[in-house]
Amino acid sequence: MKFRNTDHREHIVLQMTPMIDIVFLLMVFFVFTFKIVLPEGDFNIRMPSAQTSTASAVSETPLLRVRLRATPEGELARVQFGDVALDGDTPFYHLQSRIRSLIGDDAGPGSSDQEVEIDADYNLKYRYAMNAITAITGYMDDNGEQHKLVERVRFAPLSE
Repeated sequence: MKFRNTDHREHIVLQMTPMIDIVFLLMVFFVFTFKIVLPEGDFNIRMPSAQTSTASAVSETPLLRVRLRATPEGELARVQFGDVALDGDTPFYHLQSRIRSLIGDDAGPGSSDQEVEIDADYNLKYRYAMNAITAITGYMDDNGEQHKLVERVRFAPLSE
């Protein structure tokens, strides 16, 4: 059996310069590809408390009520704004039109004191609640300009 000469060992030197170059290249890459994105879906939403027996805090602002009724499968059955049922193929468009007619979005960024309460059925699919929130909170015009309508949205406590 032949052994190597263990007395003569090579010195391993770690080359730091290429590693530092790669680190700087990665830093430059991430700095140049960083995009600042506005937060999507930044809504002012108050969720109901876990206790259904307590009444929610009384607000001094006028409250608009939107009811979202679901089929047993969780699909949207009906949208009701106050006492008016919004029927048709585009109920959320009609909901937005009614809110725009009430609030009057010509003056500016929307009504800060207006609040909308969404009363949704428990089994309603999430996308319908989000469509209602989108219709209530604002819209984009043809020029791509964003208009806010109602900033304060809350959910009604679950009914038994």
